[in-house]
Amino acid sequence: MSLGERVGVYPGTFDPITLGHADIIRRGAKLVDRLIIGVTTNPSKNPLFTPEERMAMVEREVALLGIENVSVVGFNALLMKFAQKQGATVIIRGLRAVADFEYEYQMAGMNQQLNPSIETVFLMADVSLQPIASKLVKEIATFGGEIAKFVSPTVRADVVARIAETGLLGDY
Repeated sequence: MSLGERVGVYPGTFDPITLGHADIIRRGAKLVDRLIIGVTTNPSKNPLFTPEERMAMVEREVALLGIENVSVVGFNALLMKFAQKQGATVIIRGLRAVADFEYEYQMAGMNQQLNPSIETVFLMADVSLQPIASKLVKEIATFGGEIAKFVSPTVRADVVARIAETGLLGDY
């Protein structure tokens, strides 16, 4: 890290990475000199992919976006400790709706108490991408619905293949 370099962290489980995530990555990368996508674990979200698979998926999607100042790092720690270790001064969070804001506002307040030198920046999702959530993408795919409007073609193939191999496909 060079002196004065602005480093941001965009944390999430990215299970799977959606077009909404890609939008926030693209826009967040413009705000900092270096953007670190922090792929974290959250067992309560019933992940479809392992942390390593999600990291590889995010790396592939970032490469397809062609953004040079983005890297992908896995972590399983308190976000503020991870951000500090990465030299970050900014946490980037995407907001889809008012319900997101309440949760994210509370988290930002707690994070500021933990480390007041790291700011949280909220980016509103593009209007066309606001309803997209990884959880809903997995649910739609599990019941045989089409997810091409919500994820890239490569991620769609990953999700469809994983659901087929795990036998999670529901009745439709």
